[in-house]
Amino acid sequence: MAKRFGGKFSPDGQAATGPRDTVHSDRQIAVSGGRVKLLYVPAIVLAATALNDGPVTLVTALVGAATLTLAAWLLQEGLKAEAAFNARKIAKRPALPRKMLATVLTGVGVTIAAYTGDSGVIGSVLYGVAAAGLHTATFGVDPMSDKRMEGIDAFQQDRVAKVVDEAEAHLEVMKSQIEAVSDRRLSDRVEDFQIIARRMIRTVEEDPRDLSGARKFLSVYLMGARDATIKFVDLYTRKKDADVRSDYEALLDDLEQNFAARTDKMLLDDRSDMDIEIKVLRDRLQREGVSMKTKGNE
Repeated sequence: MAKRFGGKFSPDGQAATGPRDTVHSDRQIAVSGGRVKLLYVPAIVLAATALNDGPVTLVTALVGAATLTLAAWLLQEGLKAEAAFNARKIAKRPALPRKMLATVLTGVGVTIAAYTGDSGVIGSVLYGVAAAGLHTATFGVDPMSDKRMEGIDAFQQDRVAKVVDEAEAHLEVMKSQIEAVSDRRLSDRVEDFQIIARRMIRTVEEDPRDLSGARKFLSVYLMGARDATIKFVDLYTRKKDADVRSDYEALLDDLEQNFAARTDKMLLDDRSDMDIEIKVLRDRLQREGVSMKTKGNE
């Protein structure tokens, strides 16, 4: 689906609300997802070609097809998790190594498929090992360690990662729910709010000291937004009530304004802290006899 162009020079004249990396790697996921969909084809071919080969071969082929299908699905979910991991400054490694499990299941599935084609046990295993190796070379493995930032203690980073995980989960539910309405304008409206919310998330990730001021927004308010979206979709799919839609859009407006204001305040506080630190450092250097004059002031 084409994305609406947004920015200062877009038709609606609205300025961009945050950095481009606040959007959740949708393009990368779409590209990877296109490749993964091709991996569902061998499972279909395997099941179809075994229909006339007797019950034993058919059952064996169906088991292989199911294994390959599960592998493709795990890979798809693993790529999504990896894209989310790469988009964040602080993140925990995926609890379930989906891509690695997909590699193992792909090898098993190809082994079963080859065995139904009279390749023999050794030949089938070799085919499976080759398939697993190609799978790893193509898609890689899951992130194996947590992503952390220098100069920030592990406890604080774990707190941030937990809150961010919950916030991202709420945003994903909102997105999936609103897509059920099949309304482009509403989908774009929710996406605009998500950009604002993820701008706050990235701000907290870059400076975990902001977590205390943002916790209520990223937990309570986003949970409320998620629940309101679920209720709105339930009502709106049963009856296209303009008042219900207007109330929901007004809620998104309020949330956007509050999230944006809070994020701006956090950034302003960070700038104030930096200015104070620079002033203190400048005074200390001057006391040590170090000149702070720039070339323009000489």
